[in-house]
Amino acid sequence: MNSEPKAIRSVSVSVGTSVSVSVKAGLWAGVLPGILAAALPATFASLILFAAPERAVADPSPAAVAGFNSYIVQLESRLTRQHSPADGFLAPFDAARLRSGGVVIEQLTPASGADLSGALLHHWRGTAFVPGARAVDLERLLRDYGGYPKVYAPQVVTARVLVQDGDHFRTTMRVIQKHVITVVLDTTYDIQFFPAAQPGAHGYSISHSTRVDEIAAPGTANEHALDASHEHGFLWRLDTYWSWEERDGGLYMQIETVSLTRSVPIGLGWAIGPFIESIPRESLEFTLRATANALRH
Repeated sequence: MNSEPKAIRSVSVSVGTSVSVSVKAGLWAGVLPGILAAALPATFASLILFAAPERAVADPSPAAVAGFNSYIVQLESRLTRQHSPADGFLAPFDAARLRSGGVVIEQLTPASGADLSGALLHHWRGTAFVPGARAVDLERLLRDYGGYPKVYAPQVVTARVLVQDGDHFRTTMRVIQKHVITVVLDTTYDIQFFPAAQPGAHGYSISHSTRVDEIAAPGTANEHALDASHEHGFLWRLDTYWSWEERDGGLYMQIETVSLTRSVPIGLGWAIGPFIESIPRESLEFTLRATANALRH
């Protein structure tokens, strides 16, 4: 599903589940694929576009990776408690709004933990409700990676399972997202599903990106993954968490995505802010609505 730069005219990024991103107009992007939840669905969640500096950026610093990993440990600890019988299976939400057809998107990035030594952490959550849907149907959809190009078109171009062992998957995916610029990513993810002991009630999945490669000249004879000295930091890490619960005559779906991207160049916050706010929101909403539409048919 768990997912920095140089002036670019056309750039692609390869991320865990295979996401493809082409970048144009001298901009750079941070991707938070909501759709990549379960290795994608959800995770596509967020493509964050940034204005680009004039040099490529290598891998994230050890301090940034340590900060990201520490944040993930805390998040997964909270989700473990949330998924226990004592707590509500999902984070609190406005059920009436969801049952009326709305989708709730929340930015959860902590003000104190967003900037991690040359990198930025992005945390978002989206929730939706599908009347008449069942947990078993969602699990079947999320596990059917070969069907992603149809369910999540036009963003997901290709998706496939590399290895499966019961509820454990390793997947790869190529995704294309266009927001002023076009971003292409190829990624691989390690995904674990945790279905309910008794079919129907609820379940969840955890997706960790295991490889993020930036692709140059996608779709051409010169297509190739950039090495660490030339990649642009559009997306360094992406972890996606799906949770679902069957009640109130339908299915509640909730996605949380956490990504690590390069930091914002000094002096460009005024230009980048709108992207940071709008792209992840739009990506999460797209993933939830596409999933809901698939479950209705």
